[in-house]
Amino acid sequence: MFSHRIIVGELETNCYAVGDESAKDVLLIDPGDDPERILYYLDEAGVTPTEIVLTHSHCDHIVAAPKMREHFKIPISIHELDAPNLEDPKRNFSDTFGETVSFKADRILTEGDSWPIGKSGVTVLHTPGHSPGSITLVASSMIFSGDTIFKNGIGRTDLPGGKYTDLVDSIKRLLGLRDEIIIYPGHGPRTTIGDERYFLTGL
Repeated sequence: MFSHRIIVGELETNCYAVGDESAKDVLLIDPGDDPERILYYLDEAGVTPTEIVLTHSHCDHIVAAPKMREHFKIPISIHELDAPNLEDPKRNFSDTFGETVSFKADRILTEGDSWPIGKSGVTVLHTPGHSPGSITLVASSMIFSGDTIFKNGIGRTDLPGGKYTDLVDSIKRLLGLRDEIIIYPGHGPRTTIGDERYFLTGL
């Protein structure tokens, strides 16, 4: 399985194209902005997204999603608890930025939903805290954590819908994964479960 990071938008959100080396289809995770940049990468790489997956509903992770859906005629997926926020610029916070966004998801996700990519597939893990419907996408050797956990940091919980105790519980679930699992976060560089367990707990 491969993952390519495309940094988009003024908040430098990590958009990921994730697929199997033997195929040309990819999941497009968090197309937060700069649709032209995303399209350029996909064209250069010769890959085609089959679905857009949003780790949560905050505007810096969703702005380009409707344009990607229109261009490729593919569905947008998000967890059921964050889906209503996509339709409300106040709840997805796009009303505070230059481009307000309002659209509906095509597929509602719950924990355990999956896609058959690679040997073990990619599976939804519900990791609330940063938002009620935040998810982490889990594969055999990597995870895509959205804004739940970063390199030497955790997601903020002071925005509407955030809850610190939920975030702590979600991070505990993630730190139970194998040390060598690579974390691809919503912002910043990648890290590993082992490194973040040591940073957060000293163990």
